[in-house]
Amino acid sequence: MSDNISDADKIRNKRLAKLQSQNQSQNQPATGEEGQSDETIPARTPSFSKQMSAAAGSNEPFQQDSSSASVEPKPEINISSSSKSWTEPPNPFAELGGEAANRDNKQIHISPVDSRRTAPSKGNDAPLQEQRPRSPSARPSSAQAKGPVSIESWEDKTLSGIFRLTLNPESIRDTYGHQLHFVSGVREDLEEQGKSVRLGTFVLDQAILEAASNLGDVAPLDYLLGCWKRVSRQFRGMKSGNQSDPKYSILKEAKRLCMSYCIFAATMPDMFGQDPPASNPLVPHLLVDPEDDRGICHDFLTEAVARFPEDESIRNVLVDAVEEMSRQLATKTMNDDYKPCLLALQNVVRYPALVNAIAQSSLFLPENVAPQDLESTTLLGPFFRISPLQGAVTANYFPSPKTADKRHVVSSQGALRMTLRTHQTDLLDITNHIIRASKESRDRMLDWFALVINANHKRRAIQVDNETVSSDGFMVNVTVCLDQLCEPFMDASFSKIGRIDVDYLRRGPRIDIRDETKINADQSTSDEFYASRVEGTTNFISEVFFLTLAAHHYGTEATITKLDQLDKDLKHVQKQLDRIETERPKWINTPQYPQFENAVKRMTTHLEKGLSYKHAVQGVLYDDLTQARSMQFMRYAAVWLLRLVAPRENYPSQIPKLPLADDQPAVVRCLPEYFLEDVVSNFKFIFRHLPHVVTSTQSEELVVLCITFLRSSEYVKNPYLKAGLVSILFTGIWPTYNRTKGILGDLLNSLPFATNHLLHALMKFYIEVENTGAHTQFYDKFNIRYEIFQIIKCVWSNTVYRDRLSTEAQVNLDFFVHFVNLLLNDVTFVLDESLNAFVKIHNLLKELEKTSLEQTERTEKEEQLVQSESQAKNYMQLTNETVAMLKLFTEALAESFTMPEIVQRLADMLDYNLDAMVGPKSSELKVNNPAQYGFQPRVLLSEIIDVYLNLREKQRFIEAVARDGRSYKPGNFEKATTIMSRHALKAPEELSAWRALGEKFKKAKEIDDQAEEDLGEIPDEFLDPLMFTLMEDPVVLPTSKISMDRSTIRSHLLSDPNDPFNRSPLKISDVIPDVDLKNKIDAFKAEKKAQKIAAATGASEVMDST
Repeated sequence: MSDNISDADKIRNKRLAKLQSQNQSQNQPATGEEGQSDETIPARTPSFSKQMSAAAGSNEPFQQDSSSASVEPKPEINISSSSKSWTEPPNPFAELGGEAANRDNKQIHISPVDSRRTAPSKGNDAPLQEQRPRSPSARPSSAQAKGPVSIESWEDKTLSGIFRLTLNPESIRDTYGHQLHFVSGVREDLEEQGKSVRLGTFVLDQAILEAASNLGDVAPLDYLLGCWKRVSRQFRGMKSGNQSDPKYSILKEAKRLCMSYCIFAATMPDMFGQDPPASNPLVPHLLVDPEDDRGICHDFLTEAVARFPEDESIRNVLVDAVEEMSRQLATKTMNDDYKPCLLALQNVVRYPALVNAIAQSSLFLPENVAPQDLESTTLLGPFFRISPLQGAVTANYFPSPKTADKRHVVSSQGALRMTLRTHQTDLLDITNHIIRASKESRDRMLDWFALVINANHKRRAIQVDNETVSSDGFMVNVTVCLDQLCEPFMDASFSKIGRIDVDYLRRGPRIDIRDETKINADQSTSDEFYASRVEGTTNFISEVFFLTLAAHHYGTEATITKLDQLDKDLKHVQKQLDRIETERPKWINTPQYPQFENAVKRMTTHLEKGLSYKHAVQGVLYDDLTQARSMQFMRYAAVWLLRLVAPRENYPSQIPKLPLADDQPAVVRCLPEYFLEDVVSNFKFIFRHLPHVVTSTQSEELVVLCITFLRSSEYVKNPYLKAGLVSILFTGIWPTYNRTKGILGDLLNSLPFATNHLLHALMKFYIEVENTGAHTQFYDKFNIRYEIFQIIKCVWSNTVYRDRLSTEAQVNLDFFVHFVNLLLNDVTFVLDESLNAFVKIHNLLKELEKTSLEQTERTEKEEQLVQSESQAKNYMQLTNETVAMLKLFTEALAESFTMPEIVQRLADMLDYNLDAMVGPKSSELKVNNPAQYGFQPRVLLSEIIDVYLNLREKQRFIEAVARDGRSYKPGNFEKATTIMSRHALKAPEELSAWRALGEKFKKAKEIDDQAEEDLGEIPDEFLDPLMFTLMEDPVVLPTSKISMDRSTIRSHLLSDPNDPFNRSPLKISDVIPDVDLKNKIDAFKAEKKAQKIAAATGASEVMDST
């Protein structure tokens, strides 16, 4: 062979030759001149005429001689040199769409084979004119090569080479060593009719049937597909496409007959004496390379599909073959050889008519299928089921997860992602072809996606039973495929976003949203809204957009939630395992030790399976390409939502005007809550785990969305969904790589929309989160407010924000006072809890030092210590942040913190904590290694003193501190001065200001004491019922009819919107000034003042007389 033959072809030739020699030795004993016995020559079967009759109906291919009665009638063939001297018999396959060959008697001159050319390695695949004999003895003579060849000879030689047939019992192999099938029945018929013994299209159908019926162990379809490959190549290799060319007609007829018999072999194997196969006979051929002799190639499928209108059996057998492949694939995993099934389906879906037929299969959209069975019983399910998240596959990628090196895990995750990407690309290719084939197949494909999504609503349940829902790998593949279908319309300028029609949801949508929680509507309102249908047609973009939103919710987002829970569960199992291992010495010499060991092994196996799955899920989800594509989709979803809530601005061409309209559009109120929730969770996941795939320019829509819904928080009912918006901003400012302010920090400081609205939005939600309605609301609010503090600290250096805050405090006074009040509540609570926790730790450590404690008591106190340490850590983190925030705000807005309803509470809180830090009981705060709790006593003391100094110019604050009868102690200020001086916590000028402030407090205290002494005993009716101080501005509460000071009730309503005496709802605007009581108090004060003046005058006169 020449060098231009590939190694693969050489190997294939050798393999074919070996197989042929094996068949020869097993089935054909070597006798005679050619080394073959008569057993190798298929005899004419008695049933041959009956088979031909079944194939061709009542039309016999030859004329019967009716004059002979004693012998079996034989077909007569009239052969002459002219085509006019014989009549072509009726074509038994005319109904299959072919035409009879044109057999004009023309002499064809065949050029000799170029001796320099070498036959391809697949001699059976090359055009016969180009085949080269393998041995000199088999090579034609020069006279034969150069002489003219008649059309009859060319036809005989060509058909013999294509179908591997011979009419000569002595010639059972061609010049390339391929075995030829001796069709004795055809030869006898020709001889009996006195016709020329040669192959032609006029006997080809009889010859094919006889050969295919006598193949021994070879299946007729195997033989016929090889014939099809050869005739197709020969037909394509013709230099002239002239239909009047006799060669063209001969090959066309041969091709038609070959296809017909291929179809018969697949649909009616009994025609060839074969038993019906257990499975579809086309499946093995679809699963091999289409270029292989046994494979089904493009030409075959093209011809088969062209016959669909005439022969329904062709369509049925092909659809059944695809169904069979699907069933086979349902038993495989990514560890198995799944690729042939996938490639076969990719080849099949390239034919629109065949796609339409497949889409109508009963397996494509079966009814009443359980969610967990969708991936195994629907036609496409097994293809989408293949994933590295299948149990055996995760163990293959991560065999020893507990001891595996981190680099090995990362490497395995990278390999896993590459394999999955290739598979998902193939799935997209299949889906695209089904969608593009026709409107019917497109609708069926979208229906399949909807079936998968709607059946898996339980994947978002609080407790998910994995046995009743589809698998994570299956759902992730569905989501990724839909993401890719959205890519064509997701351009950077959002030019096609206007084609996403929200009325789709009121037009019998494919996705089921009836039971979904809505953004801001109850079930009855939602049902009423969607009961009103909107006429019109839905475009493909809208269909795919809403399907993809739902797929994210039940697919990747559900998997992310599962990953978070899995991580917590594995940590718990590991702790349990560690605890059990510590008890091993107790069991090692006991009869129960084997049971103990088995329990440990079960837990270890469970832990390793969980870790393998966790690594695999992370490998799938931490894919840059997948998440970048997902983020692009979520950007579109964010812009679409902004256009719905602010339709006039048409974002991003114009920025939404805040606050939004008071009358929220019904279409927004009735949207499923997950439309917004998925945007939140998707960006949060990317910011935390893959921040490098995000740029600031890709985040502007997200920032606008978060601020818009926080500023107009009435548009969203669920407080935890709004908290998610805060979490996105918080996660976006985490330092990462070279971004000290995270992904969003620079954007928050530069985007005008943010500088105008961010602070108000955050402060508004800070107030709202006081009451979330959940049983955990008291603790939830601290976590949410912690994130708010971090965002404010990130932008605080920007003077634009501080100026905006100052304006806010003046324009929206009540709003700001409410915020300040809650801030003080938080500071008071977390400081108190933190310091009390350290007192408990201090006392417990002292008690545990005692050696006289009983073991039970010691164990109990150790458990209390662990609980107190955990509490101290959690509260100290909140304490540091809230005190720091209080310091920032009092520095910028001192006036707001000294309002009557605020200032006394602030002063009391500061005095109490200063006393705890430096007073007589401060020694109880001493613990070992306070840094492990985040406790830095000196830093905390310094920040508390900063708050005092920030308000030192406000007389109202000075008076409030002096009026604090519980915690104000001048000695605490002196002790604090000593500590700051000793540890250089403050600059000299700050220490000087601190000393001066202490003197102001002393002087104010003296004045206040004198005033109280002057008033003497105050009547109870003049005292505030809550604070027990003399009322300055008494008001009557409308329902309880109790009189109290205005500043007291205002302060109360900041935290509790109810009457403190009967719990009825109350607003500050509802209170009624108590004029009579006010006049009485003024008269009382005037009387006491007059008495003081009179007493002072009398004392002066006595002194003068003396």
